Amino acid sequence: MQDLITVRGFVATDPATRHTASGAAVTGFRLATTERRFDRETAEWVDAHTNWYSISAFGQLGSNTAQSVKKGNPVIVTGRLRVRDWSSGERSGTSVDVVADAVGLDLGWVNSLKVNRNAADRRAASLANRRTVKKEYQAAWLVRAIECMDLTTLSGDDTPGRVERLCRKAMRPLRADLMQALGLESLQTGAVCVYHEMIQPAAKIIQGRLPIAAVSTAFPAGLSSMETKVREIELSVAAGATEIDIVITRQHVLTGNWQALYDEMLAYRQACGDAHVKAILATGDLVTLDNVAKASWVCMMAGADFIKTSTGKEGVNATIPVSLVMVRAIREYYERTGFKVGYKPAGGVSTAKSALQYLTVMKEELGNEWLQPHLFRIGASSLLTDIERQLEHYVTGAYSAAHRHAQP
Repeated sequence: MQDLITVRGFVATDPATRHTASGAAVTGFRLATTERRFDRETAEWVDAHTNWYSISAFGQLGSNTAQSVKKGNPVIVTGRLRVRDWSSGERSGTSVDVVADAVGLDLGWVNSLKVNRNAADRRAASLANRRTVKKEYQAAWLVRAIECMDLTTLSGDDTPGRVERLCRKAMRPLRADLMQALGLESLQTGAVCVYHEMIQPAAKIIQGRLPIAAVSTAFPAGLSSMETKVREIELSVAAGATEIDIVITRQHVLTGNWQALYDEMLAYRQACGDAHVKAILATGDLVTLDNVAKASWVCMMAGADFIKTSTGKEGVNATIPVSLVMVRAIREYYERTGFKVGYKPAGGVSTAKSALQYLTVMKEELGNEWLQPHLFRIGASSLLTDIERQLEHYVTGAYSAAHRHAQP
């Protein structure tokens, strides 16, 4: 049987390209479409049966598909349906294949994403008003906050000397007497974060012992040509950056141009190569939580390893309601695709108390697995000072002056 068919679903395997006996290139992937039905007993929509299709795309369509489609992407496929019976030894079955005439990202459904603002605010308030962890438990959580910190300097007056001090602080964030009192043999931050021009001074000190993150793509506004932004990423990776914090173009979100945002993020992902890419959404500029949720999804679908709240330069930076929306998008994306994406709040996280709140959000919404540096980072410059003061108070019973823990 061979009929024309249009199928909507999620890509279940990464597209793989092979060659036929005649030398023709064909790209294939598996597509899952799950029926939704209304359960009258629970009064909720639930997943029902899942149909599986083997998709094949030939020629230029196959090449484009291999470059632009990833496992977990929602797509629309139009093509010729082929249903055939097969047998192999004692096994047999029916194969449902589609030879694609067109493959496109199904980004229209992004517009259906909605966030209950009142519920998000109530949940955020409950986290802010509850009693925090105390004593040795608080000390342990604050140590974890240090391990998950991107120690940052992004000032116009940065110098190689300042970056050198920052890197040494990142590799040894606490004094030896505090380390001994806390029973720690080693401790370092998750990474350092600097401008492109400061990558080489940082690499000279770190020498591969710590990730170096570089802000890129016309940080913080992101308003320069695409060619310039992609080249900036390539230069930063070549200079030694192992993580790239990119800035999305906010107008794509504000105008609902999700295809443009996807294409932009995909180009950044490809330019990063083996380096991890963190997508900065600049949530303070996105106006609504709906836009935050939609931008989070599109960036994750395009290959972002982390989604990050802010540049730290906006009027409003990281907040708990925004964080709830973003981490729940991460959770749903993982449930649908099996891919784990990290989260990074940045901007305004300057006290130990606020760090504990973000750790609580991660633990309660995503679980302990996300309380690790490869899935959670806090972008901060002055936070470490307050954490040091809190840990010294835990050890000695007295608070020290802030200037005794001055940042570089």
